[in-house]
Amino acid sequence: MNVLLVHNRYRQAGGEEEAFAAESALLRSQGDRVFEYIEDNRSIRLSAAPSAAVRAIWSFPTVRRLTRLLRVRRPDIVHFHNTFPLVSPAAYYACREAGIPVVQTLHNYRLLCPAATLFRKGRVCESCLGRWIAWPGVLHRCYRRSAAQSALAAWMLACHRFLGTWRNQVDRYIALSEFARWKLIQGGLPAGKIAVKPNFVEPDPGPGKGEGAYVLFAGRLSAEKGLDTLLRAWRRLPRIPLLIAGDGPLFASAVRFASRPVLEGSIRVLGRRSRAELFRLMQGARYLIFPSQWYESFPMVIAEAFACGRPVLAAGLGAAAEIVEHGRTGLLVQSGDAEQLADQAHRLWSNPKASRRMGEEARAAFEENYSARRNYPRLRQIYAEALRSRAG
Repeated sequence: MNVLLVHNRYRQAGGEEEAFAAESALLRSQGDRVFEYIEDNRSIRLSAAPSAAVRAIWSFPTVRRLTRLLRVRRPDIVHFHNTFPLVSPAAYYACREAGIPVVQTLHNYRLLCPAATLFRKGRVCESCLGRWIAWPGVLHRCYRRSAAQSALAAWMLACHRFLGTWRNQVDRYIALSEFARWKLIQGGLPAGKIAVKPNFVEPDPGPGKGEGAYVLFAGRLSAEKGLDTLLRAWRRLPRIPLLIAGDGPLFASAVRFASRPVLEGSIRVLGRRSRAELFRLMQGARYLIFPSQWYESFPMVIAEAFACGRPVLAAGLGAAAEIVEHGRTGLLVQSGDAEQLADQAHRLWSNPKASRRMGEEARAAFEENYSARRNYPRLRQIYAEALRSRAG
């Protein structure tokens, strides 16, 4: 099969970039011919901001380039990942004109929320869910704390809802979890077009033994990831070593907190680490801690911890509550509850036998649900559904 993958890269690479690259490599490894069309937000200059704003709604340059590429490459399927802001939903129309089916993976809640997170001021927010115009997101400056940029995101959503883009121009959506699928349906996307296929971990790092005598947090150091809850919980746990791997707006705050004498040096902030280094840290950790406070559609770090044979102590919110089975592959706590998080962190630390057993179950869950071997047939099934839908 000939597949064209389309992605709009972010300024700061993250989980979506990894998922895009992994899916491209997976298709190639199975003998499919893969081509890529990529736009990059790092190309946006301050002087070009007005034109970039127009492109977010309808990108004529993308339509021209993509139309030529479709004519030359003649793909069977065009699979989109991120389109905001430089690709734009106009790219779907170019595919429709060429008679080629469109599949769109939804890594976040961009089609429902100007900020794409359903998160505001430290808590879940559904104020814009299902609205034709996401005016609360503009009022609260949800996207990059800017009224202008929030208005742009809201106007893009409103225009394409009015045009019927989300309903008519995409043949199949891919949600990364059942939880995400339900939220997307609540937001107005057609239920019959949304398939569920989680991300996967490749290459397989293999299970570790958890002999590093520490707990690991790995992820973006930001409010929605629950870093403040984690640090408040660790005030009660000065004798349990915690490694924090990642970067983000709260990096300096985490470093200051870790330097407090009362913590007896139990917290180490490592900063950003390569994927190979993170796998080694996971393989050595007693368990991974995941205190996120927003509706994660699919937390890649949990699947990676499972691949490393490590259980996960997670906030029971969003897809995390679906992925982590309480008492089997880890433990779940109330999101934002530092006291409960501390109690369960101590419980799991104090019972290495239970931690090992949960780690074994986590590895089994990875092999069953989040390996490349399991993922590829589901992806091909979704492509087949899109082809049948367009033919019909």
